[in-house]
Amino acid sequence: MRTILGFLFIFSWTFTQAQSSHKGLLYFNKTLTSESIKEVEAKTSGGEIEVTGVTPSEARIEVYVTQNDRHESYSKEEIQKIIESDFEFAVTVSGGKLGAVSKPKRHFNNWNNSISISYHIYVPIACVTQLNTSGGDIRISNLTGAQHFNTSGGGLVVKALVGKIDGRTSGGYIKVSDCKDDINLETSGGEIDASHCSGKIKLTTSGGPLNLNDLSGNILATTSGGNVDAEKISGELITHTSGGNISLTGMRGSLEASTSGGNINIEVLETGKYVKLSNSGGRVDLQIPKGKGLDLDVHGGRIRTEGLSNFSGSMEKETISGKVNGGGVPVDINAGSGDVTLALK
Repeated sequence: MRTILGFLFIFSWTFTQAQSSHKGLLYFNKTLTSESIKEVEAKTSGGEIEVTGVTPSEARIEVYVTQNDRHESYSKEEIQKIIESDFEFAVTVSGGKLGAVSKPKRHFNNWNNSISISYHIYVPIACVTQLNTSGGDIRISNLTGAQHFNTSGGGLVVKALVGKIDGRTSGGYIKVSDCKDDINLETSGGEIDASHCSGKIKLTTSGGPLNLNDLSGNILATTSGGNVDAEKISGELITHTSGGNISLTGMRGSLEASTSGGNINIEVLETGKYVKLSNSGGRVDLQIPKGKGLDLDVHGGRIRTEGLSNFSGSMEKETISGKVNGGGVPVDINAGSGDVTLALK
């Protein structure tokens, strides 16, 4: 293994090259153009991690230092002493793998006067990653391959990835766009914004809202308490919220949606294999294409229909069961005590 960074050895060089920016103080940078990087493993205890796919001629790593909870600035010498005394810190390259690790030493407990170490890494597009930070954001973009990343408190910004995408945050937001293949992202409490993605998509938040736009494929999107707002979805969507509203426009494909306390408002432009909507007490409004074969099974406190024709079966105030145009796609609606509006347009 070849060590690029040993902080005693490069002390004077580092700080003569250092500069301040919105990212913090540039503590170290190194070109990686001759290294043929195919894998990145980066770990830091409090800073952010950013990995971006670039042309091989642009490959490099930049290490930034920011201060925690101090009004006055550390001197360069103070930062160097803190890193030496309080952190295990190294940047290495071996066999096409870039390693960047900064973690507190076992005796370190003086967080109030400490620093955060962040990585901004630029590697060839065909590169896999394993990223972990205990507090900062993770931003990852323009890569192909398997990407695994986790932060205990920061947000995730994920863009233009192709391959297996597996990310977690314990409390931050998630923003994902222009990705495809196999996407699995989870937050314990933040908002999820997903747009222009395709493939197998799983999005989970324990408390925040879901905002979905222009997704296609097999999609599972769930929240324990927030609203679900979606548009231009195609393929198969299964979405659930324990207490929020569900609003969906421009659906093309199969749909299952449920909430325990909010309202459901759905516009289906093209039916897939099924439509299944469930609500414990709020309203359910469904607009579905006219002229299609449907098998209706609808239950609610009061049911109102628009444009329903060529129907055979039973129709009552609280129940509709029968076929439209000889039957076809199952449409199951259970609104509990809530009202239902079924419009065929």
